[in-house]
Parts: sequence; C-alpha cells; structure tokens
Amino acid sequence: MDMKLERDGTKGWKAITTYSDTVGRALVKRAGFAWDPARSVWSTSSARSAETLLGFLEDEIAFEIDAGVAEEIRTAAIAEQQTKEAAVLASRAVSTDIVVPAPPGLEYLPYQRAGIAYLGDRLANGPGGALLADEMGLGKTIQVIGLINVMLAEPGRSRVRTLVIAPKIALINWKRELEKWLVQPHSIAIWTTSSTPDADIVIVNYDIVSKLDLTGSASPWDLLVCDESQALKDSKAARTRAVLGGKGQPAIPARRRLFVTGTPILNRPIELFPILRNCGADFAQNFYAFARRYCAGHETRFGFDATGASNLTELQEKLRASVMVRRLKSEVLSELPDKRRQIVAIDPDQSVALRRALREETMTLKKLAKDEAALNAAAVRAEKSSDALAYDEAIERLSACRAQNLATITRLRQQTALAKVPQVIESVTTMLESVPEAVLVFAHHRDVIDKLADGFRAAGYEPAIISGQTSTEDRLRAQDDIQEGRKRVFIGSIQACGVAITLTAASTVVFAEFDWTPGRMVQAEDRAHRIGQKNAVVVQYHVVDGSIDADMLKQSWSKALDAACALDNTHEPSTERPAPVRIKMDTPALDPVNDIGGRAENLADLGC
Repeated sequence: MDMKLERDGTKGWKAITTYSDTVGRALVKRAGFAWDPARSVWSTSSARSAETLLGFLEDEIAFEIDAGVAEEIRTAAIAEQQTKEAAVLASRAVSTDIVVPAPPGLEYLPYQRAGIAYLGDRLANGPGGALLADEMGLGKTIQVIGLINVMLAEPGRSRVRTLVIAPKIALINWKRELEKWLVQPHSIAIWTTSSTPDADIVIVNYDIVSKLDLTGSASPWDLLVCDESQALKDSKAARTRAVLGGKGQPAIPARRRLFVTGTPILNRPIELFPILRNCGADFAQNFYAFARRYCAGHETRFGFDATGASNLTELQEKLRASVMVRRLKSEVLSELPDKRRQIVAIDPDQSVALRRALREETMTLKKLAKDEAALNAAAVRAEKSSDALAYDEAIERLSACRAQNLATITRLRQQTALAKVPQVIESVTTMLESVPEAVLVFAHHRDVIDKLADGFRAAGYEPAIISGQTSTEDRLRAQDDIQEGRKRVFIGSIQACGVAITLTAASTVVFAEFDWTPGRMVQAEDRAHRIGQKNAVVVQYHVVDGSIDADMLKQSWSKALDAACALDNTHEPSTERPAPVRIKMDTPALDPVNDIGGRAENLADLGC
C-alpha cells in the first residue's frame, strides 16, 4: 500500500492514495475522511479523524507514517479534544465572568451572559453559524440583542446591520425588545412591502420571505437572525430555500448567522439538518450520511426513510461542541417552580355522545386497517411478480388510501373532541371554584374552541381566546386580560399559541385536544412555564380512554423522549417510558405507556 498522510492547509489533514489501493480507501472512509474530487485527495478538518486513520494504519496493516507527522497528528488531536470538551461545557454554562453591555437600569441574568459568550465565540471562531436552543421562556430574544451589543463593542463599529426573520405574531415584540435593550440607537423597521426598508435592523415574517428579494442587498448583513427556526425544517419549502438557499437559489448573504428556537426538534432529528448545514457543521454537510447516522436512515420500497432516530447521545455532543448552546429552565432558574404533567382519563361511559364517538372510532379503524392491508398485500404481490406497471399502480392506490385514512382519522378525532367538551368544562370550572388563578385550555379544531367558549360562557366565565384568525392587537388584548386578571379562562389554538405570548398569571394548563408534534404542545405549555411564573405549573391532558387520541398521546410521548435525548439527556433513550404524575379525579388516571392505545394499534401502519 502506498499512502501519504499530511497537513492540508493550516487546519486540516489529507490522505493521498492510489485508485487501486482498495484497503487504503476503505480505511480513510472508516476514519471519517471525505473525498475531494477536485484535488483527488481524501480530506478532513478533524485531527481526531486523522488520529483514527493513523491507528488503523499502525494496528491493522502495520503501515508506518512519518514519525514527525504522526506526532503532529496526536498533538493536534489532544488539543482538538480539549477544545471540544470546553465547547460542550460552555454550551451548558449558567454563568460567566464576561461583561455584556446593557442599557442603564437593565442587566442580563448570569446564564444569559454565558449564552451570549458562547454565541460570540462560535460565530467568531466556529464554522459560520450558531444555534441558540435554550428551553422556552429563558429570554432568547434578550440574548440575541446582547450579542448585537457585544458586536457593537468591536473596534470601528457603530451599528450592526441585522435581518431578523420571525413569525408574524412576534414582529412587534422583537421591535419593542430591540428598542429596550440596544445600547446604541439603531433605526428599526418591519418589512411588509416589496421594497427593502432603509433601516439598520429589518424585521420580516416567514410568511412573505419567499416573495421578497432577500439576496439583492448591496452588502451582506452583519447578522442574520432566524427566530423560531424550526420553521426552516423542510429543505424543500419555499421559505427555507428563500432563507438558506437551494435548488439554484442563493442563501441570504450574511457574515454571521444565528438560529433561535426552544424546540429545534419538533418531531425527529432530520429536521435539524437544513439549519446545521447552513451553520457549517462538518457532520451535517451530506444529507444521506447525516440521515443514516442520526436518523436510522435506510432504503425502503417507497424510497429513503429518514424519519427515525439513532446515535442521539453522539449527536448531542457534536451539536454542543460545534454550534449549539442549550440550557433548561431546571438548570438555570432555580427559583422557577417545576412543571408536572398529568393524564386525566375520561370514561366514555359518562355520556351517550362519548360512547357513540368511541364506537364509531373502533368500527372505522377496523375497516381502515382491513382496506389498507388488502392494498398492501396487492402491492407485495405486484412486486413479487416483477410487473412494474402493476406495482406502480398498487403503490399509488395504497398512497391514496393512506391519505384518505388520515383525513378520516382527523374527522374521528374531531368528533371525539367535541363529545368530551362537557367533561373538560366541568373539570376546569371545578378548578376555577377552588383556585383564584386563571386556567389555560388548548385545543386544535376551531369548532372545538367555539364549543369550549360557549360552554364557559354558560358557566359564567367569559374566555380570552386566541386562534389562527386572531389579529395581533386582539392577541395582545387576550394576553393582557389574563395577565392583569380581567379574565380567568383562556382558550387557545395549540399552533397559534406556540410563540410570542406570556401567560404566567395562570399555572394550570389543560389540553382538550392534542397535536401529533409534541414540540408544539410543549410550546403551548410554556406560555405559563417561563420567567415570571411563581407557582408550580400543572399540565393536564384530558383523554378519552381507548380513543385515537390515547394512542396519539403515547406516540407523542415517545417522540418527545427522543428529542430530549438528542438535545438534553446524557444517555441513549430507554425502551422504558416514565409514567406521569397521576391525579385523582372522578375518573382514573391513565398511564400513557401501558394503558393507552389499545384501540388504535394500526395507526402507525396507516401513515399517521
């Protein structure tokens, strides 16, 4: 074997092999080197990968590399490991000695200064981007503005040209916080027209970015901030391409890029890939390599499947060592009370409507499973017969069936949710009679929200309501009605209430419906569980025993644990799922793992 292992510039390493050297090529691939076709070399930016290759060469085939090169690699690998460990520690830091400029009368909390320090270091010395992923309610907006204040302290700088992309409902809040926390005056404008505002800091919402010319600026932005960056999880979406580039479309030009979200993984690890690639993370530059390593990616007869999760502890370590700072409320706010989740089981025998809804669910699910099984069997037979046309037609029929099944299941869930509204209202009004605080109630469907509102009005409680149709002004009014004690019942759409609203005057959260995406429910919960909360927050999931929603809650629980392992935990997920705190009410509590989902065993197979 003839191989050369040497320096590649000032920071990398390269291995040069011949095409016929199959052993050498296999070893460099195993060590983590990537092929550079332009130079016909294998390269890596990691000294640890070079050290791994060195070990393979010495231990497996007794091939000796120049002693000076070997020593240089080992020394660099030690330094790289120390740097990595320091970065991981910094990504969890809850305090720091650095001073961050702040306006008179305002100051950052210790963990916020630590977050600003991490972001400043990563953006200056890292791969080009950073991810601020602190748990919801920890003041990420303030940390972003603190970073701008740090950048303002750089020699010769009097302003930081910044583009902030955020959900529409958060635009006003961003403008207010910028005006409050910036140490030097900046012109600030919200971009709502086709022409770029002439301002130092421009704020624009995700809904219109694909319609605007974001790449035509005369010079790159000093800082690009993508708030609630989980909105960019789909690399094929028009908004993602408008911001991050793709399919021939350039990315927004920016010297530094910062992604901000409390829920970087709403459903599965693959959602991180577009952001990580744009940050320049070296382990997220190839979709298939990332998917196979961290998403249990594999080929199926329907195509490549990247919807799983794997090697999550390793993923978290790489995230923290390269681009991500993330702290939990339990780690940084010792004075913030706990959040406890409870399952409240609703007995279907409590009403005729519930029994009827559950009976229809059971009968319909059996029929859906039977129809889907027959189409699946037909697809298998067509595949075995090698009849390509018949197979394509069978797959098309199967896909159409699954889409129709999903619509049917959504209708069934809606019917069951409407049927359980009286039980939810009775439970909440009982709480209101025993505690002086407000109660937050979340649902999904508009008619469920309307029925809840009518029920609470009949019980003597005029609710504050936020749905997808609520204007920004009415959202602020609803928030203030709860925060200032004018109303005691809040009804909100799960998706519409995930960001830009604070409801810490309430400490009880009730879900009358659920979302397939656990991150959205956590976002809704944390409208109450955030800075300013003085009481322990209790979150109740009201679920009809044996219903589709029972199975849905079980699946959401599993997804949430996978996300926690990739971002927060220090171990791989266990097959055991922790049981929630039980609550004694008129009906028994339900264990979300062992007691849920008996009626809906085939839902996962239906593609839901």
